[in-house]
Amino acid sequence: MIDLGISKLALIGAVALIVIGPEKLPRVARTVGTLIGKAQRYVADVKAEVNRSMELEELKKLKETVETSARDIEQTVHSTATEFEQQWSEATAGLTSDTVVPSTEGSSWSSGSSNTSSPRPKKNWRLKRGAVPQWYKARAGVRTHVQSGAARVARYRPRPFN
Repeated sequence: MIDLGISKLALIGAVALIVIGPEKLPRVARTVGTLIGKAQRYVADVKAEVNRSMELEELKKLKETVETSARDIEQTVHSTATEFEQQWSEATAGLTSDTVVPSTEGSSWSSGSSNTSSPRPKKNWRLKRGAVPQWYKARAGVRTHVQSGAARVARYRPRPFN
């Protein structure tokens, strides 16, 4: 970049003052300042665009690596599942329906028509078990009845003094 020190800037200013003149120098300085500002914004925009394109390329590469790893995982899961199914079919090939299944007749919680000494208790679905008592709601100020907005305003409106 151009190395401009204080002495060089002072020399450029003095030459500009002599060449341009004192009445036109402020207008020219403003114009030069705006042009330099526009150039800096343009350079910043170009840098940002280059950075975005580089990040986009990196994201595309990352996406490709993730997709390939997902395909590899899918293939390994599929091959493992097929191996398991083959092993399962080989293991269950010798089993028949004559095998002994443990009975639940001795269990006290069995369902069905078994006559045991303690039947399974029936659940009362109408009874709320976690209900909050009314006296607690009244003490805590919880509303128990629904009111319209107009009814609520009428109820809590202050009484006029007579």
